[in-house]
Amino acid sequence: MLMQELMDRLGHPSFRELHSWSIAHPGDFWSEAWDDLGIVGDKGSLITRGSGFEGTQWFPEASLNIVETLLAGDPEAEVLVSLAEDLPRRSFTRAELRAEVAACHQALVASGIKPGDRVACWMPHVHETVILALGALSLGAIVSTASPDFGPAALIDRFSQIAPTFLLAAARARYGGKEFDLGPGLLEVLPQLPTVIQVVTVGETSAGLEWDAWLAPHRDADFQPHRYPFDHPGFILFSSGTTGKPKCIVHSAAGVLLKVLSEQGYHLDVNLGDRMLYATTCGWMMWNWLLCGLGRGATVVLLDGSPGYPDLGHMWRVASAEKLSFLGVSAALIDTWRRMSLRPGADHPVGKLRTIASTGSPLAPGGYDWIAEHVSPDIAVASIAGGTDLCGCLVLGVATEEVPRGEIQGPALGLDVTVFRSDGSRAEVGEDGELVCVTPFPTVPLRFWGDEDGFRRRAAYFDRFPDVWAHGDYARTTKRGGFEILGRLDATLNSKGVRIGTAEVYRVVLTIAGIREALAVAQPHDNDTRIVLFVVTRDGLTEDMISSIRSRLRSQASPRHVPALVVEAPDVPRTRSGKMTELVVADIVGGRKERDTSSLANPEALEWFREWASTATS
Repeated sequence: MLMQELMDRLGHPSFRELHSWSIAHPGDFWSEAWDDLGIVGDKGSLITRGSGFEGTQWFPEASLNIVETLLAGDPEAEVLVSLAEDLPRRSFTRAELRAEVAACHQALVASGIKPGDRVACWMPHVHETVILALGALSLGAIVSTASPDFGPAALIDRFSQIAPTFLLAAARARYGGKEFDLGPGLLEVLPQLPTVIQVVTVGETSAGLEWDAWLAPHRDADFQPHRYPFDHPGFILFSSGTTGKPKCIVHSAAGVLLKVLSEQGYHLDVNLGDRMLYATTCGWMMWNWLLCGLGRGATVVLLDGSPGYPDLGHMWRVASAEKLSFLGVSAALIDTWRRMSLRPGADHPVGKLRTIASTGSPLAPGGYDWIAEHVSPDIAVASIAGGTDLCGCLVLGVATEEVPRGEIQGPALGLDVTVFRSDGSRAEVGEDGELVCVTPFPTVPLRFWGDEDGFRRRAAYFDRFPDVWAHGDYARTTKRGGFEILGRLDATLNSKGVRIGTAEVYRVVLTIAGIREALAVAQPHDNDTRIVLFVVTRDGLTEDMISSIRSRLRSQASPRHVPALVVEAPDVPRTRSGKMTELVVADIVGGRKERDTSSLANPEALEWFREWASTATS
């Protein structure tokens, strides 16, 4: 176990002591991590230059290309598997993947793509997307991806800001057994991206050159990645703000690699020969996170399509067939499996599985119980939290400690993650406050695209507490040294002056029979606010259910958690990664201007809330 090796080498008998050392000596820690994690390249002798979140430059003398690390190792080992609803299984050895990446690199050069150019993808979660990303990174281009469930307007909002010169797009996509023709959407998008000089499509369209034909002239190219400084930009990720178009977050490729490998290697015990799958799309930062698994010597398994097609047991059949050791999913999917009474441990041989990671929203205690009872009590449940802004985790699993039910185990190595009161002082254990990080880390965004003076980046992260990363989550620490994430700060509830995290409400409400989903928001009312709880039920909301909601919240949480209104809704809005979106419903119910909704998988769900808000008077 890599974390145990580091503890032994440095003489720290516990993770907590190791973590204290890592935040007291962050330069030494990240230098050790570079070596431990097998980063290929010249590290240089200087680890940092400058100070503070906005002044620190990491590894200023380094020269590397992350693709060398991602593709280092046994050429005959299977390293990439691509699975999709409508396609046969495709597998690549490391030698085969290197050859495809080399061809892609040379094809990009022949297409006129240069270092620093933006290479955009509108693609499913398939091997062509990985090959294009690795080829572009090996050249020094900047990669930005979006999934097919983004419509043309959302795609234009994102890609038009970064002026891409290359676009890879799928001719069609398949989800839940249905096929979607993306050709018309592509023709709608392209006129709005006038900087694109080359369009390549997977599948035939009238818009560009087909993938295999584009690569064919370069199949014998040598693998020759270019090396760049540590802070050379490699990824642009998008994060929807409260107003305007999504933020275009520019990340260092090397920073993302080092940070993610430290999470996978130290915290989640991903090692050479492991087989890992994360249920994601190319529109979520977990795609970038999964891509880095190649750097741990793991076989990365891509699974495109609906996790519930043809039925909810599909992913467990994949886990068994592919002999997964690591499975990552959203907390929402785990809760769906739990509510549908799946018993994968009895139905599918998953004896190789060691870790189930969960993110996207807080994992309720019942999710831990379900995994222990119906998958295996020996599986480590790693609830993780971070996000697009750092392309990684602030808090996550701790491989050397037992998993406590219902909480995230600890802070990431090298990051002094804690909870602040509103005045900037550290909150006590169990006291609710704002999740922050006090120490700089390698994936602090380089900048926002187009934010030349840094104003927007500063306002997003550092205006709340000077030179402290304010993440925007409402959280508290636990007696064990773990964390509970209570919801987004601007989605928290205010009940008679007391702030309440929505997760505290959901933990209670979702234990009541017949309730499938719950969404709580604060609504201005009588010069104060009141809590409105929307629920999605199986067979209709009854007075007994409302009574149970109120009595259980009163007894299991507090009287302040009891909603003023309990209302049945037909559905709740969710992002494409499965995360429930409270903020836009809060806008609607509160009579405010609605924020960007382009990341929603089901924006039609909002119409019911608009109608309800227009008629609700009591």
